[in-house]
Amino acid sequence: MKFVSIRVVTGDVTALKVFYAALTGVEPTDLAPGFAEIRLDGCTLAISSEDIINKLNGGAIVPRSNRSAMIELEVDDVEAVRARVADGALAEIVQPPTAMPWGNDSMLLRDPDGAIVNIFSRPRR
Repeated sequence: MKFVSIRVVTGDVTALKVFYAALTGVEPTDLAPGFAEIRLDGCTLAISSEDIINKLNGGAIVPRSNRSAMIELEVDDVEAVRARVADGALAEIVQPPTAMPWGNDSMLLRDPDGAIVNIFSRPRR
């Protein structure tokens, strides 16, 4: 088994594509109307419209209702990302850069649909 992607379902595909492209620096690849991927090193972030889920999966996923999972993006410098988003135009900072007990530096953002995004760096060894 190989873990390959996380899919976020949304009522506004364009807003999430713009957000994650600005955050990651990677342009989305549109694969079908209402479905795009942002292909990152290690995993793909898929963005799907609510309409597709309702048509193909019987409404199994409800956008803007996630309260138990987070998207985690590893970066070299959490402070550099904080500086890019500090004006609040790109994202709400939920937790400023914080040293975690296991050694990571971590900052939590909220995407346009309200999902939590953990921007973190591992300790240098």
